[in-house]
Amino acid sequence: MAEIELILPKMGESVAEATITTWLKKEGDSIESEESVVEIATDKVDSEVPAPEDGIISKILVQEGEVAKVGQAIAIITTEGGASNASTQTNEPTIETTPSVAAPVANAMTTAAPVAQSNYNDSERFYSPLVKNIASKEGISVSELDNLKGSGNNGRVTKADILDYIDNKGTAPKQTTPVATAPSVPQAKVEVEKTAPAKSYSGDVEIIQMDRMRKLISDHMVKSKHTSPHVTSFVEADLTNMVLWRNKVKSEFEKREGEKITFTPLFIEAIVKAIKDFPMINISVDGDNIIRKKNINIGMAAALPSGNLIVPVIKNADRYNLVGLAKAVNDLARRARINKLTPDEIQDGTYTVTNVGSFGNVLGTPIINQPQVAIMATGAIIKKPAVIETPSGDTIGIRHMMFLSHSYDHRVVDGALGGKFVRRVADYLENFDINREI
Repeated sequence: MAEIELILPKMGESVAEATITTWLKKEGDSIESEESVVEIATDKVDSEVPAPEDGIISKILVQEGEVAKVGQAIAIITTEGGASNASTQTNEPTIETTPSVAAPVANAMTTAAPVAQSNYNDSERFYSPLVKNIASKEGISVSELDNLKGSGNNGRVTKADILDYIDNKGTAPKQTTPVATAPSVPQAKVEVEKTAPAKSYSGDVEIIQMDRMRKLISDHMVKSKHTSPHVTSFVEADLTNMVLWRNKVKSEFEKREGEKITFTPLFIEAIVKAIKDFPMINISVDGDNIIRKKNINIGMAAALPSGNLIVPVIKNADRYNLVGLAKAVNDLARRARINKLTPDEIQDGTYTVTNVGSFGNVLGTPIINQPQVAIMATGAIIKKPAVIETPSGDTIGIRHMMFLSHSYDHRVVDGALGGKFVRRVADYLENFDINREI
């Protein structure tokens, strides 16, 4: 028999930790290689960790609701074999805390004694090392922690819970009052915490707590507006040739490729061409430095059944032909709806497109997906009368029209560049070859 560690895998360059949300197996359960063992959640996406080998879960090291670092052992697996394939050390990573300092009280009647570090191990509740470390650094007592309502499994206090408590605590006033004692006993000072009054709402209301993903989206959107001064340019494009071409080939395309062809890969193809014409759209900002991205990675915003939003990324989109783009778009959209995207598939985007037309909207003003500097929204394609210019004169005809909205970071993208870029995308869409072969 041998023991190996189940390691929290690397999930992209910007992901350093994950929360254990659900153990799909319990201690003593048999597992097969590549079978999903545990569900995890990062600030990017929810995911699953598979078993590296056949075996038995002999010990779970990180409980549900706790946070683990990338590379940390989260469980021990017992396998058949004579030697261990990996280190079996299961010690938790060392967490530095401020040492407790005991100081004599010179005059207890007038001076409060320094607060010694609380021993959270005396509590009857379980707290993860990360929660105890945060509580220690913030001077949160055992009693405060014990009274904190947890959102984790079985009411366990999570990292998010204690950080929310610290944020709210900072806005609540504190009052120091003396404790009455016998004359022979020195009087000490204790802190009495005043809790903020509960908010009241007029009328008949329902209070709905944001889920984890909605909180992340909320923070991301606010951060983007605080970071980038947004400017939006609009162009109306005539997509008649593109619409007629798609109507002509969609049945043959699906029969031949086993995939439907939507307008999204056609939009992405035009955006990629325009990025090559205007590479300074494909950048990010780091202080006073402009980081020009040589890879063209297109993010496509996708609505989830929950109503939340996720942005899978087509890496090196300029290397795909139209068939490849169509398959990549359909695959990412399909797996996004069933929560099967990997963390790597939703990061490193350099430009994003969102299709507000899928909701029947004619245009929108999208918020930049940081650290990118621009995003495009495509509106609904609507038949309307339009002026058609011909060599023999202008005529009125029924055309398939669509608005393009281009939001960009005015710190580094001026109106000329932002406006020319969206105009170039519209030009590529309008000049679509109606006789194009698939």
